[in-house]
Amino acid sequence: MASLLTTPAQREQPEEHETWRNRAPAVLTLERYMQDQTDPENPNPSPKFHTGRLPNNRSGDGKPRLSGKSSISSVVFHKMPPAETLFLESTARIQKDAVHSFMDFQVWDFPGQLDFLDPAFDVDNIFGEIGALIWVIDAQDEYLDALVRLNNTILLLQQHYPSINIEVFIHKVDALSEDYKFDIQRDIVQRTQDELSDAGYENAPVSFHLTSIYDHSIFEAFSKVIQKLIPQLPTLEGLLNILCSNSGMEKAYIFDCISKIYIATDSSPVDMQSYEICSDYIDVIVDVSEIYGWDRPGRVVEEDECNDQEAESVIRLQNGMILYLKEINKYLVLICIMKEESIKKKGLIDYNCGVFQDALAQVFGLQRS
Repeated sequence: MASLLTTPAQREQPEEHETWRNRAPAVLTLERYMQDQTDPENPNPSPKFHTGRLPNNRSGDGKPRLSGKSSISSVVFHKMPPAETLFLESTARIQKDAVHSFMDFQVWDFPGQLDFLDPAFDVDNIFGEIGALIWVIDAQDEYLDALVRLNNTILLLQQHYPSINIEVFIHKVDALSEDYKFDIQRDIVQRTQDELSDAGYENAPVSFHLTSIYDHSIFEAFSKVIQKLIPQLPTLEGLLNILCSNSGMEKAYIFDCISKIYIATDSSPVDMQSYEICSDYIDVIVDVSEIYGWDRPGRVVEEDECNDQEAESVIRLQNGMILYLKEINKYLVLICIMKEESIKKKGLIDYNCGVFQDALAQVFGLQRS
């Protein structure tokens, strides 16, 4: 039911073939805990620990409920088509996805039956390295039990790890009407805030997002989660504001080209339609580069040949707006939206984007040093 994101400075990168000696303590704790869990299909009459398992789902088949965590991870980080996620099985072990960019981080997908309040669970080994916790709630299912566990987890984090951001994904809202999904959001927010207020934590860092894998809302939500983990975010926004004002741009994004998460944008309001267009634009560029960007065997590179492999693309939309894409490095791209008259000064735009790229490298270079 919850996924965990490690902070950039405290992430761990285990070897591909780990041994019991070189595995992180957090991983060992979780694996020992999962070995003591009861298998829903083959129940153990005398489990070693009380697991605090949620009641069975409404079908009564004894299997845990599917909130959609694995589907989210597969769509965002593995480019799986949403329709194919119907064949994914429930999470039975911890799955880790590494995202490498200017800021490297890991996303840990936890089995939903994990009970963080269980005495057998070493919370310090896990939450001591976490930047944000994502709690996924199925909006199409009964969520009162999930809210109880969420509130208990938030209270635990506020007492011992108050710096962790809690992000609640109210998931699978694509099949709900506009009024109904906002009613569900208000109910979940109200119940959570009332519980935290009664416990004396009115200002707990909890955010709520309506998400679905069948539109761009899940990428928008993940973008907001990641941005909170970037300490240089105000600087990035300031640089993008300067770029837009000096180049006649309407909007500018910095995207991770693999996951299509935008790590920063300028201070103007985010238009969901423009974000979707930019996201689809990345898919077009990636697909074209995979077709025509292959290495030619036997090709000899001349010494004086330009080794600059940065991609650049300009496309004109039917409404007359221009999309300008500039590769920053192999992970990040800059996408700008501008009017047609602005692209007439493409030389100025190219120069300003080059200056922006150098400034961006200096910002993250200072962080590394």
